[in-house]
Amino acid sequence: MSHILSARDGRATNEVKFVAQKEGISIESMLDRVRNGRIAILKNKHHSIDPVGVGEGLSVKINSNIGSSEDKLNVEDELEKLRVSIEYKADVVMDLSTGGNIGKIRKEILANSTVPLGTVPIYQSVVNAVRKHKSMFKLTVDEMFDNIEEQSEQGVDFMTIHSGVTRESVKRFKNQGRLLDVVSRGGALMMEWMEYNDKENPFYEYYDRLMDILSKHDVVISLGDGLRPGAIADATDRGQVQELIILGELAQYAIEHGVGVMIEGPGHVPINQIETNIKLEKRLCNGAPFYVLGPLVTDIAPGYDHITSAIGGAIA
Repeated sequence: MSHILSARDGRATNEVKFVAQKEGISIESMLDRVRNGRIAILKNKHHSIDPVGVGEGLSVKINSNIGSSEDKLNVEDELEKLRVSIEYKADVVMDLSTGGNIGKIRKEILANSTVPLGTVPIYQSVVNAVRKHKSMFKLTVDEMFDNIEEQSEQGVDFMTIHSGVTRESVKRFKNQGRLLDVVSRGGALMMEWMEYNDKENPFYEYYDRLMDILSKHDVVISLGDGLRPGAIADATDRGQVQELIILGELAQYAIEHGVGVMIEGPGHVPINQIETNIKLEKRLCNGAPFYVLGPLVTDIAPGYDHITSAIGGAIA
């Protein structure tokens, strides 16, 4: 039974007990927030690590992104990034590899990580499709889901999946127009695949299939913000809000089916809109943990995102 379903029956899993003790809150409070999706427990049943709790009433967690590219694909480099991330107290790490033997790199990172590991599965799916079919557009729905199953079985603790990039949200985004279109790598890949193949997003259309895989392995879904603004002039526009509405519905469905959820967002947002964005997410997504990317409060400091996002993160 997942942590959510156990909490619904009034039983605390060992992971829930561990997080409650570490965070200094009562088991009763933990159970209430876990069953309602306001706290997510990051720990795949196949990954031998201490669980990490994210959400209401818990300490803020810091994520560190690592990963190979076609220009740098040495697994030893990634293990060194992992070591440094953990040394400087990152609570979780994401492997965003796009080059080399991605499966082998992820396996090594999982074996050496003492903290939860996240991925964006569509990255590897697209790389595999280009290598196998010579085109990302020939990527099949089964190949997408097979990759998620494989990563779940390996022990990945949470996955960013852009289920909210749907025909409806893309239409609204295009109708309004933007200064800087789509800046999410996963969101852009998904949107291009959908348009070329004239199909709905498989991670939306076959969401039940996704839930079955994630619930089986206790993987938390991080619902990706594929239409997040990449410039403050585009913040809180129709595309971003429409996607957030869809993510709220998908989050509720996931919780009902025992799958833990985080919501990603909001990207580049001016200071005077951050509070509004936080309230929107909490209202539309029933208090689900908000995995903030930034918010970045200015577009004119390239190379200094650690500063501009620290400002936005503190306000959030």
